[in-house]
Order: sequence, then C-alpha cells, then structure tokens
Amino acid sequence: MEETLITILVCFIAGAGAGIGTGFAGMSAAAVIGPMLITFLGVPAYDAVGIGLISDVLASLVSAYTYKKSGNLDVKNSLPLLISVLIVTMIGSFVASFLPEQAMSGTMQIALIIIGLRFLLKPVNKTREQLEESSPKSRLIKAIVGGIFVGFICGFAGAGGGMMLLLVLTSFLGYPMHLAVGTSVFIMAFTALTGGVSHFIIGGMPDILCLSLCVVFTLLWARIAAKIANKANAKTLNRVVGIVMIATSVVILTVNYLL
Repeated sequence: MEETLITILVCFIAGAGAGIGTGFAGMSAAAVIGPMLITFLGVPAYDAVGIGLISDVLASLVSAYTYKKSGNLDVKNSLPLLISVLIVTMIGSFVASFLPEQAMSGTMQIALIIIGLRFLLKPVNKTREQLEESSPKSRLIKAIVGGIFVGFICGFAGAGGGMMLLLVLTSFLGYPMHLAVGTSVFIMAFTALTGGVSHFIIGGMPDILCLSLCVVFTLLWARIAAKIANKANAKTLNRVVGIVMIATSVVILTVNYLL
C-alpha cells in the first residue's frame, strides 16, 4: 500500500511538472517524467522515457487544441517543419548511439537554461503582421532548415526538442509567442508518438500503473496550463516560458547529478 502511494505521489509531481511545462512552454513531457521515474521509482531508463513520450502525446494534443481554439496554431505552415523534424530525428538517434547519454543530457539542460534566460531578458514581441510579411518561399526554406536542426537535437539528446522548436519558431521563423507555443506542441505530439511507439515495440509495455498515472496527470495539468497561457499577454508568457525552462533544467540537473 505504501509503495503504491509513493508511486502515485511521484507520478503526480512528475505529471504536474511535465503538464505545466507542456501547456506553458511547449516542452517535452519526457524531459521531466523520465528523470523523476528513474530516480525516485527505479523505473528502467528505457521504460521511463517511453512513459514520458506517451504522456507527451495526449498532453501536447490537448494543449494544441486549446491554443487552436484561441487562434494560436499554424497547422498549414508547420507541416514542412514537422516532416523535417520526424525524418532528421532518426539520424540524430543514430549519431547519439555512439556518445555517452548522461553527458548529452547535461549539455542539453545547460543549453535550455541559456534559452530560458533569453526569453526572460529579451522577450519575443513579434506580431502576426510581421510574420506574414515574409514570402511563402522564405518561410518554407526556413521551416525545413529549422526542422533539420530541431530533429537532430531530438534524436541526439532525447529531450529538449520542444524547447529548441520554440526557439526556432520565435527567433528563426519570426512567430509571435502564443502562436509559437501552440504550433510547437502540435508538432511535438507527433514526434512524441513516433518515439513512444518505437520504445514500446522495442522494449515492450512498461509498468501500467506508472503509465496510466503519468498520462492522466500530465494531460490534466497541460490543459490547465494551456488555458491560462492563452489568456496571458505575450510579455507574461515570455516570462513564464523562461522561468519554466530554467526551473525544469535545474531540477533535472539536480536529479541526474546530485541525487
């Protein structure tokens, strides 16, 4: 009984952190859930990442739907970016198989802290009008190049793709903040589904209780966070995204290296 309660508590905290990160900042749920399950419940690393990825699918989809209702989702123009990400993720995964996993994770978390500081110190203030001023051909080329970059990061580091995708959408493609987060979670739903299904096919089904709890809690908190985020102004959302990125990265570094 005590073991079950501990499992519920850890999954609740992991799901809350992952859901808030997904709904507010478009981050990958696996980046939070994986380290939490590995450290506090002793779940095998491969299973923990698979649980995080599947939790990410529904959380990202419900977040994307919430952003779409507020007009903050660009499906049409995001398709080239989505395709590029999915293809290059496989290449990044192949390269990553030759390098130490923990070293890659630590490097990614430090990078995310830097990106978080960027959103805090230099908020994104682009408008839809500015986005539409660029030519369709220019947006297409930038989307493909950005997708190659994000896809390689997703496959290479196993986490952080959502954060890098948000950076590409805002800094490289010129998306307004709300539209960038909504589009980011839409794309991450498909990358998470691809990764999660692959994990289950190769490694088999993980612990059903952990999987179910993480999916439910992540979905719940992602929905709450996305609704709040869509009501916030761009400046506030920039700040929240920056804080979420930094706080999440610090927690993950602490879990990986100090506990």
